Amino acid sequence: METQERMYFILRFLENSSFKKEESDFLLAVGVVSLSNCACHVSVFSGGFPLPFLANLKEGINFVRNKSTGKDYILYKSKSLLRACKNMCKHQGGLFIKDIEDLDGRSVRCTKHNWKLDVSTMKYINPPGSFCQDELVVEESEENELLLLELNPPNPWDSEPRSPEDLAFGEVQITYLTHACMDLKLGDKRMVFDPWLTGPAFARGWWLLHEPPSDWLERLCQADLIYISHMHSDHLSYPTLKKLAGRRPDIPIYVGKTERPVFWNLNQSGVQLTNINVVPFGIWQQVDKNLRFMILMDGIHPEMDTCIIVEYKGHKILNTVDCTRPNGGRLPMKVDLMMSDFAGGASGFPMTFSGGKFTEEWKAQFIKTERKKLLNYKARLVKDLQPRIYCPFAGYFVESHPSDKYIKETNIKNDPDELNNLIKKNSDVLTWTPRPGATLDLGRMLKDPTDSKGIIEPPEGTKIYKDSWDFGPYLKILNAAVGDEIFRHSSWIKEYFTWAGFKDYNLVVRMIETDEDFSPFPGGYDYLVDFLDLSFPKERPSREHPYEEIRSRVDVIRHVVKNGLLWDDLYIGFQTRLQRDPDIYHHLSSSQASRSPADLMLLL
Repeated sequence: METQERMYFILRFLENSSFKKEESDFLLAVGVVSLSNCACHVSVFSGGFPLPFLANLKEGINFVRNKSTGKDYILYKSKSLLRACKNMCKHQGGLFIKDIEDLDGRSVRCTKHNWKLDVSTMKYINPPGSFCQDELVVEESEENELLLLELNPPNPWDSEPRSPEDLAFGEVQITYLTHACMDLKLGDKRMVFDPWLTGPAFARGWWLLHEPPSDWLERLCQADLIYISHMHSDHLSYPTLKKLAGRRPDIPIYVGKTERPVFWNLNQSGVQLTNINVVPFGIWQQVDKNLRFMILMDGIHPEMDTCIIVEYKGHKILNTVDCTRPNGGRLPMKVDLMMSDFAGGASGFPMTFSGGKFTEEWKAQFIKTERKKLLNYKARLVKDLQPRIYCPFAGYFVESHPSDKYIKETNIKNDPDELNNLIKKNSDVLTWTPRPGATLDLGRMLKDPTDSKGIIEPPEGTKIYKDSWDFGPYLKILNAAVGDEIFRHSSWIKEYFTWAGFKDYNLVVRMIETDEDFSPFPGGYDYLVDFLDLSFPKERPSREHPYEEIRSRVDVIRHVVKNGLLWDDLYIGFQTRLQRDPDIYHHLSSSQASRSPADLMLLL
């Protein structure tokens, strides 16, 4: 084992003759282990319910909980084999319960989206071929104890630490442009986050809520570097980058080394960018003697999402972007400025679903409940991390196309001021609700938060909210796919799904091309796909099988198929309407990851 500092969470099972097998409460002991030349020194903090030895565990799956912390674990025992993990789904942190459909007693089911985990292998079986569960190391000590060890490496941002220096007024300025786009002045360098400043995102489903400053393109062209967090089109905006590339094709752009490359579709996009830098996670990238940054992965979607720490003269700015659990939940404390998403609504679920429980009343209550959960989570995260200043962003979009009126009315999003007020109730953290063109002077705010020049609002009369959008050019691109030659013959259906390569999964999907109102498109395709053997039957098979019906606007589905794009454009972009029987989650992942890392389908 390498010589390095590590932290372990240790779960100790002590021998107790009075233990009952059905008892599921366990003592948790947490300690810090220093590994130096393989020697361990453990400081243990314990107390709680007395615990059984290994022999008292039943064969198969054991659910255990620590009363004092409320943390849950799963242990799987099979003769001499013992495996263990936290009871937390890697998708969105849901709790696992017994899978009643599993006759072999090896799998558990998530209560949020019905993901299934085979705890005998620690691999997810629904969706197939997706994640592996983070496994705890199991050891038996000489003291008749069972240890579950979770390896957590040192905080990478603590390497080569720098003490904060005094900042001159105006030396560090953060200007909000729109959505997730910030323009950072850091000494004599300028850095821009996630520039989506023109055009739609997710085909035609998302449009900018805020009017970006009129000089946004000049600001982009003057940047010394750009950070793009992930491949979703409200962060990687090809319409924006096309305008930038026309003037500065060599501008340095930095992305994390994700399994799904951020710029997987660059060549096909036609955007000429020549200076894209893919950097490893957890390593400081030095810009100059005062400025450096570090990109970190998301703990829930490490294959795609990233976040970033920017440090200037020892002052840290943390941007968690869209990460569900940034860096696995381990983040720097007391940074000078933290920014994160807050709004919710970035999913087709449940607005685009119908049938069964999906009544308008159920959807409204679900949305209300989920938005409140998100607000409380963000407020709790800010309270725990204690940044000096917090800014909610990356949620300022609107479903402005007239055909998406229903989505706009039902997809209620969180109010940033409501989140900031919640934060103020529970902490002393300063908050900033940004408006396009507003600038925060970090040096002033750190010295005196009441300084009237600490935040400079845009000039009076500045247009804040967009009231018109140029739909035409972008709808023209989508509509061009409708009459494309490849769709004149039905053979495209087999060729496309064969290319995508997803099969050996018991699911039948009916695909229906529709008009704007999700009625069948005249002359459009209506077909079945059986993913068990990747066949295209005329009727549903007689075997028992889950069933999905997906209605998709013809212009968007054909544009996506023709160009091999993400089905996120359909689902997150609200361009589908879905029904499923039974009401369980399916995730169909394309085998074309080497050519196109897109998920074929993401159905929550």
